[in-house]
Amino acid sequence: MDSFDIVIIGAGPGGYVCAFRAQQLGLKVALVEKRSALGGTCLNVGCIPSKALLHTSEQFAWAKHHAAASGIKLGSVEADLPTMLKKKDAVVAKLTGGVGLLAKGRKIPTFTGHASFISPNEIEVGAVIPNGPSQRLTAKNFVIATGSAPVELPFMKFDGETVVSSDHAIAFPEVPKNLVVVGGGAIGLELGSVWARLGSNVTVVEFLPKIVATYDDDIVRNFWRLLQKQGLKIEVNAKVTGFAKGVLTAERGGEKLSFAADKVLVSVGRRPFTDNLGLDKAGVQLDEKKRVKVDAHLRTNVPHIWAIGDVIAGPMLAHKAEEDGVAVAEWIAGKHGHINWDLVPGIVYTDPEVASVGLGEDAAKAAGRAINVGKFNFAANGRAIAADATDGYVKIIADAKTDRILGAQILGKGAGELISEVVTHMEYGGSAEDLGRTIHAHPTMSEAIKEAGLAVSKSAIHAL
Repeated sequence: MDSFDIVIIGAGPGGYVCAFRAQQLGLKVALVEKRSALGGTCLNVGCIPSKALLHTSEQFAWAKHHAAASGIKLGSVEADLPTMLKKKDAVVAKLTGGVGLLAKGRKIPTFTGHASFISPNEIEVGAVIPNGPSQRLTAKNFVIATGSAPVELPFMKFDGETVVSSDHAIAFPEVPKNLVVVGGGAIGLELGSVWARLGSNVTVVEFLPKIVATYDDDIVRNFWRLLQKQGLKIEVNAKVTGFAKGVLTAERGGEKLSFAADKVLVSVGRRPFTDNLGLDKAGVQLDEKKRVKVDAHLRTNVPHIWAIGDVIAGPMLAHKAEEDGVAVAEWIAGKHGHINWDLVPGIVYTDPEVASVGLGEDAAKAAGRAINVGKFNFAANGRAIAADATDGYVKIIADAKTDRILGAQILGKGAGELISEVVTHMEYGGSAEDLGRTIHAHPTMSEAIKEAGLAVSKSAIHAL
């Protein structure tokens, strides 16, 4: 039996980052991971492989539809799906292998298998091989970092072939003729975009009145229009009722809807993964959504057991899990961990992207906040014009009295990169004027951030 200062259950972005920070702080730490490769859902079947496919399919779409207008003659442009998937797998292998090398270099032992508490102070790591030997670990502290799993519709279970989750939709062996995506959130729109670019007829069926429901209405309207121009069909206010014989059925009010589907990607959210962890034996409490209950320092009701990332309340995002992991390692080591959960950016990695942080315009008005809003269109940005990236705009929301930035939303090329600058200014309580008076290199897309900051006080230089 091995004993450690910290045993971390789950080696995704939250878990392995927590382990690395704990090792830096001189703690004896171990990782337990059920997969053979580290990196969790994000690196193995989520963030990374989907972004590899998004990039490749975006390049394909540009070559096929836009290269000629830029003076690049390519002749016939065809998609080689097996090579695309091979490249995606190579990206995954490189990154998961890199995390494994970092763990090895830091001398952090990794135990492969499913972990389950057998008491508050001890876990058993089951063998991957059936009937193989298991191992028991004790620790002064445990960190639950087991992430999340796709939500399944009770009347339309995943079969891995026709009704699939995002795990399967990154590896279709061929482009489906008709793909129906159930759910108009980030994951569904991203993977829908991939397969639409490669030739699939994609229909997105969303239960709510709009896609990406947390974004402002004006952002959604413009984003919706751009997705439709790319060939995605979008149906909102539509409740899925079933799937049989290649047809997905839904209803909208009294209207019956039906959609041909070779594949159905169910992307209606993710659930915290607490299956078979033996939390009852550890005495760890769950909330009504089966998330691990934690306090403001991510400590469970059992003082030496902590939880981070998707398994607790909050945005289910890799970068949020990483920040959780660093803070918990520092708190356990007696340091002052820091997380600002109000400033977790969200991004939809389509083309163009949409990104947000903090309070949106609609939410601020609904809360009765007095605000000023600054907008700047990429159509007036020199770099965007030169790069054929004029779709979309930047929107900054600031407090009407103090000018402090309350939030931002961006629709446009590279929005996910651009949002970080706004997060930085908000972290120190910066104002829209601070943002507008910060020097930005010319010509860059980021100048739209500066102009939107100036536009809050109606001082934008390149707009009327």
